[in-house]
Amino acid sequence: MHTDRAMDGLKSKSHEALTSMPEPDEKVVVAVYRFRDQTGQYKTSERVSNWSTAVTQGATSILIKAVEDSGWFIPIEREGISNLLNERQIIQSIRQQHAGSEEPDPLPPLLFAGVMLEGGIIGYDTNVVTGGTGFRYLATGGSSMYRKDQVTIYLRAVSTQSGRVLKTVHTTKSILSQQLEGGAFRYIDTNRLLEAEAGYTYNEPPVMAVTEAIDEAVKQLILEGVDEGIWQAKDPQQIASYQKQFEEKREEDLQRDYFGFLQNKSLRDGWSVTPQFALGSYIGNYSNALYKQGFGLQIEKSISGYFSMKTNLLRTQLGVDNLFSNPMNSADLLFNVYATPDFSLSPFLSAGGGVIAYDKKYDFLDQQFFPTATFEAGLDYRLNEFFGLRLSTNYRYLLNDGVDGVVQGRYNDQQWNVNLGIVLSPDLF
Repeated sequence: MHTDRAMDGLKSKSHEALTSMPEPDEKVVVAVYRFRDQTGQYKTSERVSNWSTAVTQGATSILIKAVEDSGWFIPIEREGISNLLNERQIIQSIRQQHAGSEEPDPLPPLLFAGVMLEGGIIGYDTNVVTGGTGFRYLATGGSSMYRKDQVTIYLRAVSTQSGRVLKTVHTTKSILSQQLEGGAFRYIDTNRLLEAEAGYTYNEPPVMAVTEAIDEAVKQLILEGVDEGIWQAKDPQQIASYQKQFEEKREEDLQRDYFGFLQNKSLRDGWSVTPQFALGSYIGNYSNALYKQGFGLQIEKSISGYFSMKTNLLRTQLGVDNLFSNPMNSADLLFNVYATPDFSLSPFLSAGGGVIAYDKKYDFLDQQFFPTATFEAGLDYRLNEFFGLRLSTNYRYLLNDGVDGVVQGRYNDQQWNVNLGIVLSPDLF
């Protein structure tokens, strides 16, 4: 066990972009009286009452630091103005005592601000997105969980001469919490028990999320103020280049939803081809069915944002241990629905019909072709408009029984497989 030494404070991810902005034509004197937490929220606790606030109460200091680091403003002290005035009064009183009959030199006047910065932390939403995954077999396995919170900042510049609100900006920053754990609990022998656990938890500091949101808000305030002529840059061409980069990023941000996920309405448009690796078996009159690998190809055409049509082609084998194992082909035409088509990750559900066919009519079969009702479900992840990954499972219910050569039982034979494929969307059509 050891403790770390004190070090310089961490910088937010937006701090470098804030400090690398072009120089202003003239710095603006600004006053920040108080940048408050307006959420009124306390930290959640499942066991005991907790009176600690959910977000930092020192946002004023963070804002003054961001304003100072930007190089565009001259911040003046206003949060502790009463302390400042008391100290100036003490200085003046001491000067009068030591000056005797002479009039003491007056203190230099205080700077007055042309602009006031107002606003605050107006939102802290917890459990905006939660989820996780896990697997455990015979008391051995692991799990992971995550939670996403969200903090929202509003910042406005106010003219001290007219009281007019010159510009208002707002920013949002997510706060991630992740947990990964695993363990084993099992009997190795009659009187020997093995128990092991390991885990790791990561919680993004809320104060850093607030800092990044404030840094981003100050940067937006400067750029939008330049765009509207509230203040000017020393080099117009340099600020124009910087604004272009800012606009490109803002266009991307405008495509995000309230959860912070990036939306792309053309992500699943047009045609796509998905070669797949498959592993499957069948459910029938024999209990010792074989698990066989196979390869498939899926061709899909988008109809609208949520809907598409696709064709599944599969080449694999059907078999029973010590009885038969024969090549099998299947073709399906499916109507597909995406749950979140504009997001990178989307669950989907498909339904339709098809046919299962052996290469030939074998002696133990009554027929070679078997029509099916086909269903598919899975997850589709797109890295971009041209490339993605897909994990799915197919279920086929045979309309005619006897794919294993036996026609009996209440239910017809069924075939299933799990698929892992690469989605390719070439812009060819």
